[in-house]
Amino acid sequence: MEKPGLSYKKAGVDIDAANKSVDMIKKWVDMTKRHEVLAGIGSFGGFFALDTSKYKEPVLVSGTDGVGTKLKIAQMMGIHDTVGLDLVAMCVNDILAHGAEPLFFLDYIATGKLDPLQIELLVKGISQGCLEAGCSLIGGETAEMPGFYRENEYDLAGFAVGVVERSCLIDGHSIADGDVLIALPSSGIHSNGYSLARKVLLEEAGLGLRQYIQEIKKTLGEELLTPTRIYVKAVLPLLEEVEIKGMAHITGGGIAENLQRILPEKLGAIIDRALIEVKPIFKLIQKMGQVQDEEMFRTFNMGIGFLLVVSRQECERALNYLHTRGEKPIVIGKVSSAVERVIIK
Repeated sequence: MEKPGLSYKKAGVDIDAANKSVDMIKKWVDMTKRHEVLAGIGSFGGFFALDTSKYKEPVLVSGTDGVGTKLKIAQMMGIHDTVGLDLVAMCVNDILAHGAEPLFFLDYIATGKLDPLQIELLVKGISQGCLEAGCSLIGGETAEMPGFYRENEYDLAGFAVGVVERSCLIDGHSIADGDVLIALPSSGIHSNGYSLARKVLLEEAGLGLRQYIQEIKKTLGEELLTPTRIYVKAVLPLLEEVEIKGMAHITGGGIAENLQRILPEKLGAIIDRALIEVKPIFKLIQKMGQVQDEEMFRTFNMGIGFLLVVSRQECERALNYLHTRGEKPIVIGKVSSAVERVIIK
């Protein structure tokens, strides 16, 4: 009897499982559909008809990012429906920093062994993130890569595209000496610094993810999987009311390095550390790892997720408007020509 030959499935790639995954995620994709979307998933590309009647000179703003080693926490916990929201947040907050309204999102999911339920949970989180950002999930790619990833491992990448009127594009060029820095709080670590957080808390301190930690009033796993905040619905309406000169999404590099990216040459900023409400999780990491202040502020957001730069004249209006939207804005410093970099003191 002839010996059966090898197949793609025997090599570790299950096309039927991939097709099942597509069927399972359709309902989550459909939930995010804006009226400009022309077709559902399944085509070779996603179709989005830009409403040119709304813009004289539309500028498309794009961004791409991942979730980093926060994925390790999700995989260790077996909780997969939150990191998709992180993925969207990391991308849409970046393009929001230029004043762009997020329009559509695409994802890339790579895994060692495709589990349709796991894929559905990941896309569920992505869908929830898109709903929070007001954009459509219009496509993506799922890659089963045996031998490259372990069976329980996966990686995520996201891609966001937004639009802004050219005259309203925010790039920080008008920022001037004396302008005020308004901070919006983070929800926690967000999606940066997890390599250090895992090293300190899991490896060095030997804490368990399901261990209740008194300092943070929840289990360590719950805290570490807290999703990244999406600032779109708080900030986009503000742009209609107040002149915002610059914005920064506080990710890897912390407050100083991300703010520096938008400051014109020969301008720095002075930030009062005492005005920043450092969240308990950061205090725990610093204490258990004996991490220096400078390293903490360079690695983590330290409780600040997004920064706005406004003139002194516009500051009160901005604060009042943000308060009406349920935000808790904090003035943490000012732009200064007396320094040439961002100083946190």
